[in-house]
Amino acid sequence: MTMHPSVRAYFDADSATPLHAFAPDAVVEDEGHRHVGHAAIDEWWRDSQVKYQAVAQPIEVNAKDDACEVRAKVTGQFPGSPITLTFAFRMKGDRIAALSIGA
Repeated sequence: MTMHPSVRAYFDADSATPLHAFAPDAVVEDEGHRHVGHAAIDEWWRDSQVKYQAVAQPIEVNAKDDACEVRAKVTGQFPGSPITLTFAFRMKGDRIAALSIGA
């Protein structure tokens, strides 16, 4: 499965936040919350790892221009696990400028 290197870094990350993959002013939208910038994204990542212990396995990738949509099977400590979610990335150069996670 071919993915932008920063998107691949996101899915390959373990417990450490893959901040190098995100632009400094990147925005992540997840569970109805918006996290802006490296500090907020790092906090969101760490909190999510502790709360859900989630692992996302990409199953489908659609990329065009600066957009990349990845459908992934997500397993973890949450009701309904596993679930398939869509990770919609918008790139800015070599980094992730925005990520929206939803069903």
